[in-house]
Amino acid sequence: MIGTIKLFEGYSGKNRKVSPKKAIVFTQNLATVTYAHHSLIQGNRKGTINGLIFTIILALIFTSLQGFEYYTAPFTISDGAFGSTFYFATGFHGLHVIIGTIFIATMFWRILAYQLTDHHHVGFESSILYWHFVDVVWLFLYCAVYWWGS
Repeated sequence: MIGTIKLFEGYSGKNRKVSPKKAIVFTQNLATVTYAHHSLIQGNRKGTINGLIFTIILALIFTSLQGFEYYTAPFTISDGAFGSTFYFATGFHGLHVIIGTIFIATMFWRILAYQLTDHHHVGFESSILYWHFVDVVWLFLYCAVYWWGS
């Protein structure tokens, strides 16, 4: 369009195949962390542990895919508006994924140490709310950077 800046123009190559995988992996995290939460409320310790293990594994896979995407990107942070916006937005999100993974891992440790029960788990719910916030931001970023940017 005349008079508009195409901020997200130019994202192509191998990374186009990585981003849908990241979206699938990260949205699966919603199911596993929700399963862990419902299992804890129902007193199903094994379900809670399994849900958290899968959540942590998926978060680590997502973070690894993000690192791979950065390593193989055909542009850098200094390549204009797209590069700087891409690395800033996805990097900030990646930082919050790492923080959320630490929160979830801490709750996993607390479950293993019998510190959380079906009636006493405010910290666990707080980490899940943070995780859902990070996921909603990812959906926005996916639409803005990967889908709209194509």
